[in-house]
Amino acid sequence: MAKYRYYTQGTCSSQIDLDVDDNGVIQDVAFTGGCNGNLQGISRLVKGMSREEAIAKLAGIKCGNKPTSCPDQLAQALKQMP
Repeated sequence: MAKYRYYTQGTCSSQIDLDVDDNGVIQDVAFTGGCNGNLQGISRLVKGMSREEAIAKLAGIKCGNKPTSCPDQLAQALKQMP
């Protein structure tokens, strides 16, 4: 199991903690800061999803006029995981 901490950029949340198993399946996601209810929902929805599937669904989502969002930052974190 790989644990990874990603510090977000351009969002209300400040960091994302990820647990991904050896097969690339997301086991847990925890956001620090941000919109608690929405981020709990995102975390539950991606649990059990492959990294690739989550990246495909979340990358490029924007929040208002911002060039990124918490879901997009999660996709960026998953892309950068070793």
